[in-house]
Amino acid sequence: MERIIDNRDERMWGMLCHIAAFAGLVIPVAGNIIGPLVVYLLKKEEFSFVEDQGKESLNFQITVTILMFVSGMLIIVGIGFLLLAVIGIGALVLTIIAAIKANEGEFYRYPWTIRFLK
Repeated sequence: MERIIDNRDERMWGMLCHIAAFAGLVIPVAGNIIGPLVVYLLKKEEFSFVEDQGKESLNFQITVTILMFVSGMLIIVGIGFLLLAVIGIGALVLTIIAAIKANEGEFYRYPWTIRFLK
């Protein structure tokens, strides 16, 4: 049975865990990690949903950062440009889906994510 969160504030902060990754557009180096980390650290004690979604967002953004770094190095052999585009678009789409699901109170799990934080 799937758990759904009813508390509106908890859902909003859970959504912000995912949306905060767009700080990477403003802070170029690891901003996509800093944004969710700030929300996670501020609200993890208050809301268990935020703790869960914050870890999920951080795990995904760390995975994306590693993949982008590797793709950047693969530019030398030519495939890196394509990989950067695919990873960037995939991260954008999955982050938006995660934010929508969190706002609906669902415990979202990103696909293809390394679980650094458990």
